[in-house]
Amino acid sequence: MNYVIVGNSVAAVGAIRAIRTLDQQGNITVISREKHNAYGRPLISYLLGGLIKEKRMAYIPESFYSDNRINLLLNTVVIGVDTIAKKVMLAGGDSVSYDKLLLATGGDPFIPPIEGLADRDRVFTFTTWDDAAKLKVIAEDINRALVIGGGLIGLKAAEGLNLLNKSVTVVELADRVLSSAFDRPAGKIVARKMKANGIDVINEESVVRIEGEGSEISGVTLKSGDFIACDTVVVAIGVRPAASFLKGSDILVNRGIVVDNSMATSVKDVYAAGDVTEAADFFSGQKNPMPIWPDAYIQGDIAGTAMAGGSKEYGGGLAMNSIEFFKVSTISMGITNPKDPSEYEIHSFQDIQNYQYRKIVLKNNHLVGAVLVGSVDRAGIFAGLIREKIDMAPFKESLLLPDFGFVNLSKEIRSRLFGPQGKTVDAGQARKAVGH
Repeated sequence: MNYVIVGNSVAAVGAIRAIRTLDQQGNITVISREKHNAYGRPLISYLLGGLIKEKRMAYIPESFYSDNRINLLLNTVVIGVDTIAKKVMLAGGDSVSYDKLLLATGGDPFIPPIEGLADRDRVFTFTTWDDAAKLKVIAEDINRALVIGGGLIGLKAAEGLNLLNKSVTVVELADRVLSSAFDRPAGKIVARKMKANGIDVINEESVVRIEGEGSEISGVTLKSGDFIACDTVVVAIGVRPAASFLKGSDILVNRGIVVDNSMATSVKDVYAAGDVTEAADFFSGQKNPMPIWPDAYIQGDIAGTAMAGGSKEYGGGLAMNSIEFFKVSTISMGITNPKDPSEYEIHSFQDIQNYQYRKIVLKNNHLVGAVLVGSVDRAGIFAGLIREKIDMAPFKESLLLPDFGFVNLSKEIRSRLFGPQGKTVDAGQARKAVGH
């Protein structure tokens, strides 16, 4: 059996482990457009800021590929898939044949149509190791940097530049940072930490033009007409599924590659996992892209299992975002900003001065969302309670306690969460995947 995996991040690792659990003899080829072995993407800000060295970037041991007998093709670009001939087409004219194919290409940075952006040399994105490396090369020449986007990617870029003692301004369209993943109190705590570390934030604004002579940048003009001086711009608005290479193929692509609950695409023997997919949501069952690292690993594991002849069902994507910002850890999961709060029961605790915040969202006595800031050690338990749809009525009053944990759960619930079939094992892997 010839297994081919396009992409070499967390989804690929999950798939490789699953395949080798069921098939120790099949050939596995991994193709990646990047030049690095699988690495911890959330660590790139620390690499930029000098907090870690390159050897700390590895997500898996260096022996992982040889131990699993992987044919690894790095720095190799896939330009198409011929599903009739069952071949992956490479730039340069070569191809790789497959019996089972996994598409785990992740996401590409979204670049908005900003006037003057394409003409400037010092405009960067911030999603890969190489992005961080490019910024690090010119770091000595950066005086003022401007980051477009106050989401997870934007804040990590701002943190990395701040660690280099650079002046940084973040411009965010929403009324707060982390608007899509966290609620207002959590965003307020993070913004307070940013201000304490010298990062300026401009909310409810957007960049309409990058100014400068020739390829040089002198600053940006905002929608309001205000001018912000800077010499470097980082575009960090978000990512889109990296599926453009499938144009013209018969693999169904909507916003991402559409998959079923075994991660199978519309074409036989072709699977997809990770940020490139459009898979079912845990709560609604509707399919949409979910660029979440922990979820990518779970999808990779399910896809690899199916490719090797096994069977696992995807229970739906549970939004889980994690960011550690200037040593303040945060995690959000599930429904954190209900569109109609009257349908939910919401409890919270906050101590903004000490960067502490906890929020739980319940519906019909079932936990559907949580936000943890400052203390995230029990995030795996909360994720398990959501996925297992545990009735919270007997102990929901204790959910906000700082020491909430195993002792608050009944023996039956502990068994469901932490037994051999418990979903919290996945949550534990999720914590590892986001780099904590």
